[in-house]
Amino acid sequence: MTTYANSPRRYILGLGCESGTDWNDVCALAERALQEVGIGSEQLLAVVSIDTRINEPAILEVATHFRLPVRFFKAAALERETPRLKNPSELVFAHVGCHGVAEAAALAAAGADAELVLPKIKSNFATAAIARIG
Repeated sequence: MTTYANSPRRYILGLGCESGTDWNDVCALAERALQEVGIGSEQLLAVVSIDTRINEPAILEVATHFRLPVRFFKAAALERETPRLKNPSELVFAHVGCHGVAEAAALAAAGADAELVLPKIKSNFATAAIARIG
């Protein structure tokens, strides 16, 4: 996605959640993430997550809410991002096969020269992170 470096949409929202999480909870977390970075949804390029959540209503609804495309990554692709994660988790690795979902997906989508502008934040059942395309 680094071809979008000159776009005003230079941010990627990474999301993770437990199966069946209410979309309002995930959306509230996404809104909080945007607030913490100080950007609006018009600056987001995509919503991203792990492929085991490809049919997860909460993630799909958040993407629809922000009118953004959604992209999913295999655990192996997310695991390659582990050296760049701020909050790697052995527990997440045990459950899904990578050391992070929200941070790793945001970084994977944003490209090799991306940086996390918001490391993982959590609610009871979801995580969010934001990466900026370099």
